[in-house]
Amino acid sequence: MPAEAAELASKWLIDYNFDLKITRERRSKLGDYMAPIKNNRHKITINHNLNEFSFLITFVHEVAHLTTYEKYGNSVKAHGAEWKAEFRGLMHPFFEMAVFPEDIGKALIRYLGNPAATSCGDINLQKVLRKYDKNLELNSNSIHLEELAPNAIFKYNKRYFVRGLKLKKRIKCRELKSNSEYLFNPITLVEIVQNTLL
Repeated sequence: MPAEAAELASKWLIDYNFDLKITRERRSKLGDYMAPIKNNRHKITINHNLNEFSFLITFVHEVAHLTTYEKYGNSVKAHGAEWKAEFRGLMHPFFEMAVFPEDIGKALIRYLGNPAATSCGDINLQKVLRKYDKNLELNSNSIHLEELAPNAIFKYNKRYFVRGLKLKKRIKCRELKSNSEYLFNPITLVEIVQNTLL
């Protein structure tokens, strides 16, 4: 995480008495929170491959689950109004410290208006955060899926797909080999494929 944020994050680690585990990459989530069972402590896990700003946002997201649990137990929704208020409150000091670059700050303020279950749900915020990924593998054929025209063929994870129509938040695509349909995040990085290559 950004160096300026480390002191407050360390204080939370001590004050809230939780275990923090850095995990392998999980495609389905960036982090998670587990409430204490019996005499165990709270547990937060975060993927190892996030850039420093994504890591911090995910960290605060999960700590907000912890503080919500401490106040309300299991009596409220996981990402309900109580959690949203906790998340906004915990994020506030990092704005005061000017931890985020201007573009992330603007996108994050918009996201905090009504934060979702994951920052991945906000395409604008995700696009801005991705610019700070140091380990992003790009090549001349890489493009965001939303930039491809319908019926264009693309490669993702060694499989070939045809881009379909955009639904509310996802793009429906069909895998060529199995003819199965999948829903993709619009800003998934894919590789452009020419029909002549197939």
